[in-house]
Amino acid sequence: MNGIFARTERLVGADGLSKLQNTRIILFGTGGVGSWCAEALVRSGIGRLTIVDPDCVDVTNINRQLPATTATVGQPKVEVLKARLQEINPSAQITALQQRYEKGADFQLSEYDIIIDAIDSLTDKMNLLLEASAQPGALFCSLGAACKTDPTKVRVAEFFSVRGCPLGAALRKKMRQNKTLPSKPFLCVYDEEVLPNLGPAQDPGPGKAVANGTFAHITGIFGFTLAGLVIEHILGIRP
Repeated sequence: MNGIFARTERLVGADGLSKLQNTRIILFGTGGVGSWCAEALVRSGIGRLTIVDPDCVDVTNINRQLPATTATVGQPKVEVLKARLQEINPSAQITALQQRYEKGADFQLSEYDIIIDAIDSLTDKMNLLLEASAQPGALFCSLGAACKTDPTKVRVAEFFSVRGCPLGAALRKKMRQNKTLPSKPFLCVYDEEVLPNLGPAQDPGPGKAVANGTFAHITGIFGFTLAGLVIEHILGIRP
């Protein structure tokens, strides 16, 4: 088991690996983006990770979400993902919270070094970004990953510099209407491509406005990009 992170340590050194293992991270949303982000983090040496998601695996998740298989339908996403992550690194401290983030919920965000937003409910996402940006830890965010096919169009920018993303625009509009803006800048993963849905409408599920079409290679790239931003931040490569 000592060889799990030999290639990571080869790249970043013993001090770098120690930083990865001891950074406290909380990730909200373990669906199409968040699940791949969590996997990349733990495989990279992150040793202290809290994952938060209220949902259970649905059959419609299978095309793009890491925890979703025909064998896990109906099971809590965070529990399925935790079991997988612990198989990757049994020594990792993985906390699974089957809860929804909503305004007023106490997740003790001040205790974390890094907060990752990968949820898709507009109001909850806005409230999380506002609360998280006021914490001492770094904040990273995934914007909309649906209605896209071109992997070369995935981008990274500061929240107020994002252009062409309907979710980003909707968040900024809602924040301005509420006269409440984030307390500090933060990086987002986004994509300007917006394709039309050609198939029949589907039930979006609780708290979601619409069910858009998605591909695993796009949600995966979003999740891996988020993980890359986090790792660079921990190692001091990126501010």
